[in-house]
Amino acid sequence: MAQPSHLRELLKGDLGEADLERDLHTEHQILNMGPSHPATHGTVKFLIELDGENVVDMDVQVGYLHRGFEKECESGAWYQAIPYTDRLNYNSAVLANVGYCLAVEKLLEIETPERCQWLRVLSGELARLADHLTRCGAACLELNSFTPFIYGLEARELTWDLIEMLCGARVTANYIRIGGVKHGMPSDFPGVARGSVSKIHELLDDFGKIVTSNRIFVDRLKHTGMLSKEDCIRYAVTGPLARASGLPYDLRKDEPYLVYEEIDFDVPIGEVGDNYDRYLVCVEEMHQSLRIIEQCVERLEKLGPGPVNVDDPRVRWPAKDGVFNKMEELIGQFKSVTEGPRVPKGEAYAAVESANGELGFYVVSDGSAVPVKVRCRPPSLINLQPLSVMMRGALLADIIPTFDFINMIGGECDR
Repeated sequence: MAQPSHLRELLKGDLGEADLERDLHTEHQILNMGPSHPATHGTVKFLIELDGENVVDMDVQVGYLHRGFEKECESGAWYQAIPYTDRLNYNSAVLANVGYCLAVEKLLEIETPERCQWLRVLSGELARLADHLTRCGAACLELNSFTPFIYGLEARELTWDLIEMLCGARVTANYIRIGGVKHGMPSDFPGVARGSVSKIHELLDDFGKIVTSNRIFVDRLKHTGMLSKEDCIRYAVTGPLARASGLPYDLRKDEPYLVYEEIDFDVPIGEVGDNYDRYLVCVEEMHQSLRIIEQCVERLEKLGPGPVNVDDPRVRWPAKDGVFNKMEELIGQFKSVTEGPRVPKGEAYAAVESANGELGFYVVSDGSAVPVKVRCRPPSLINLQPLSVMMRGALLADIIPTFDFINMIGGECDR
């Protein structure tokens, strides 16, 4: 660490400047953090230049996790890409399913039934809630606060229980289909959902009482990881990271898709653009997601039973109960598996507001059953780009909370 200036002046009388720099060991330290580090939530490496505990510069290196996601999607039928999208941001897999299927549906020029759209919003908001709970809980844990982490995990378990009840799986749900969803809402889901939502509200209140005004937590987050609105625009940052900096951009409001235009919810906006603002934005977004979930359940109850897939056997993936009991559905299943749907020639881009920001899919078809090109715009990769800007001049200890609230998921950084 650099010596106080008065001490340097005293020593300079006996030593030359060159001797002073050599003997006081004031050269910068290069620190390798990662790629296998418990706080990085994935395989990412930080090459950090330090002056004592102050960060002079940082080089963020992704690419250690490489599965060839986009090329895998281009090697099979259109339907076979859906499980791959599940494994991008595995904290909120349903949202990636929705984005990909919306892009393919643009090429097919089809519109899904109303029940399907409400089910997609419902499952997507449950996934967003689970993602934010993971982000905020893990951030507390890594700042040595274990109790709020337990509250977050309990709330996330309730959320995953609802996802499992609705979709059939807890994490990588594989629930969304091209032209619809896997199945409708179970008859007992509304009652269970209302009880769970009430309990999650209580847990979030308990979480807030422990954390939001906690002096240690606030001091660790306030005025750390600063990112201005201008830098958000410059780096194409979206999601809670951008909204915490005062950028009021949310695709659910600015470019509505599915039935978001019919839903009453607010988009929280920060002012300062520090880690504390990001925390507050995420917590309020969880309350808004619960609000959306309640509206979805109420609307689906009013709509009652009905179709959740387009009535076109060339496009939709048949439900299992139909396949096991109807010859026509069995034939449709056989054709879908062996040949896949033929998507008209063209290109399309569709984006959804994921837990981290704009998650987009660009797809190209030549009219066959296999996509020519699948390109993903992953918010985790984009939002990570200004991390070095956010950390210059900060302390080494500020890296952890900043990285936590950027919420990088390694699966989305696959390039």
